[in-house]
Amino acid sequence: MLRVLITGCSSGIGRALADAFKAAGHEVWTSARKPDDVARLAAAGFNAVQLDVNDPLALAQLAERLTQDGGGLDVLINNAGFGAMGPLLDGGVEGLQQQFETNVFSVVGVTRALFTALRRSKGLVVNIGSVSGVLVTPFAGAYCASKAAVHALSDALRMELAPFAIRVLEVQPGAIDTHFAKNASAQAEQLIDQQSAWWPVREGIRARAKASQDNPTPATDFAEAVLKAVQKPVPPILLRHGNGSRALPLLAALVPRRLLQKILMRRFGLNASL
Repeated sequence: MLRVLITGCSSGIGRALADAFKAAGHEVWTSARKPDDVARLAAAGFNAVQLDVNDPLALAQLAERLTQDGGGLDVLINNAGFGAMGPLLDGGVEGLQQQFETNVFSVVGVTRALFTALRRSKGLVVNIGSVSGVLVTPFAGAYCASKAAVHALSDALRMELAPFAIRVLEVQPGAIDTHFAKNASAQAEQLIDQQSAWWPVREGIRARAKASQDNPTPATDFAEAVLKAVQKPVPPILLRHGNGSRALPLLAALVPRRLLQKILMRRFGLNASL
């Protein structure tokens, strides 16, 4: 039996992962920011913790709880995150900071806080990235950049944690059937404004926010794939699963960049002067 901690379990991928690991007989610790979500997780039989992944004090308290019985942590899944959509310049530096705080900085902060527990168990760190970090699209620049950063951090952590027998698995989902598109659309609507230079292509912004739900893979299927990878004697260093998770990186690798950008600009309404 593995002791597993998953961040961002209020819904979507996080909750699907929690259910899959619990069904497989593992000890699952879940986290969420809102008290109501924590209560629902506790009622479902999880060790539920209210946690802001960017709060150092809360992370220290969590680390103490996990190690107070002399145990460690076998698997840490850094899943907490959200997708900021809209023109980069409309979101500005503040929008970029908010995106990176949750999607990127927390990966380092949570892993650092739980390093001792992971070292004790010779554990595994699972970072949930995205194929959006490989194939960059317009109107998702902050999100794509954050997931590209997760990729770089995962590679660096894999090498730096190896001497402590801690492994790192990066997961790059494709389109997964979650509330991501709904939340991304809500984020985009906050930026769409008549005063924006990109107001004429607002439907392209909306289309990008909804793109992750084009023929999505069920979250339960994705969670089972992650569970299977984690339970292997030697987990892979990279797992891609979900619709588009293999095709899109291949497209990014094989199609000349200028041509690929023209295709993406046309897809999201940027093929004419504004």
